[in-house]
Amino acid sequence: MSQLKVLVVGASIAGPIAAYWLAKAGANITIIERFPHLRTNGQSIDIRTAGVTMEGISFVRANGRPYGTIKATGNPDQQSLVSEYEIFRGDLAKVLYDLTKDNKNIKYIFGEQVASMQQNESNDGPITVKFANGLSTSEYDLVVACDGATSRTRAIGLDCGVRDHIKPINCWAAYFTTKQDLLGGSKIAQSYSALGGRFFGVGPDLSGGSRAGLMGLQPRDDRDATLPFREAAKQGDDALKRFVVQHFEGAGWKTGEVLEGMMEAGDFYANEIVQVKTPSVYKGSFALVGDAGYVPGFTGTGITLAITGAYLLAGEVSRHKGDLAAGLKAYEERMRPIINDMQKVPPFIPTIFAPQTAWGIWLRNNIFAFIAWTKILEFAQKFFASSFASTDKYALPEYEWVA
Repeated sequence: MSQLKVLVVGASIAGPIAAYWLAKAGANITIIERFPHLRTNGQSIDIRTAGVTMEGISFVRANGRPYGTIKATGNPDQQSLVSEYEIFRGDLAKVLYDLTKDNKNIKYIFGEQVASMQQNESNDGPITVKFANGLSTSEYDLVVACDGATSRTRAIGLDCGVRDHIKPINCWAAYFTTKQDLLGGSKIAQSYSALGGRFFGVGPDLSGGSRAGLMGLQPRDDRDATLPFREAAKQGDDALKRFVVQHFEGAGWKTGEVLEGMMEAGDFYANEIVQVKTPSVYKGSFALVGDAGYVPGFTGTGITLAITGAYLLAGEVSRHKGDLAAGLKAYEERMRPIINDMQKVPPFIPTIFAPQTAWGIWLRNNIFAFIAWTKILEFAQKFFASSFASTDKYALPEYEWVA
């Protein structure tokens, strides 16, 4: 595999991870990213190997009084609904970039994207790629799309529309950092639900301010409830911020302070929460890794899927040296059951996160208050929380690497 020439599209999380493992397998990789620089914004993610910034989360009423709190267990080997460890998405992106940027087999190019791709009729040879912003047309043995749920590269590679394999769940979210400490120095995050499926949470930030996340969620029916969000997104961050302000106007609790902090935030990031379900994770010499191929939506396993997919893609291509088609077929076979499992969304999760009605909020709050008061959840975590940290369910193969 020493001569394999690979193009990776996307330099956020999945792209650098894929490049790291492909380089260990001996490939020569070019990573392109359409943004002019590395993006370092986004929400916190649970990977259990970084510094702790949050000790728990309280769920509060409109008057700010908590009706239930979940805390970390204090034991890294016994995870709860609140992880012992977290890292912000942007920080992880920076770590992965720093890990790979000096690798002699990995080259980063920012401000570039794919304009077109051409394979032969049998889809079994190199892919000719034309670029949009000046990079010379080149042939690649393998092209890997890692450019997110709304991947333009997926649309080109699978000859489909950008939203053809997107399954909407009528939800969007926005993340940002506020300069003001909205928690008064506490390391216990707070979350709040308002009428109409409006949910937001505030957590501590190492800068001394607060990390905030807002979510708008509508029932999963035939309506395209996120269309206004997407229309605002086309107009840029300022339009998106105005949309969020309008959506959360009058929601109560600390809404005013949170929205004021959002308008001043320089790291604002918002996206539609969806699932991506493709018939296959590859076509010819074109492959999908991470959100571009199998974003899970509400399950919170997107990073896990990206890391797993990158490792299995490189490993299987390496194991089937000289037979790329067999390696990609094996990647599909190993990933498919993991994807199917991690994309299962329990039907009650959206309702718990963001009830639509006052009755729904009252019922959810009181049920959770009872559970917290009786310590049922704390008792159950002693027996069941290990599932949050278990790595035994999917026995990933050990591969032999050349670098």
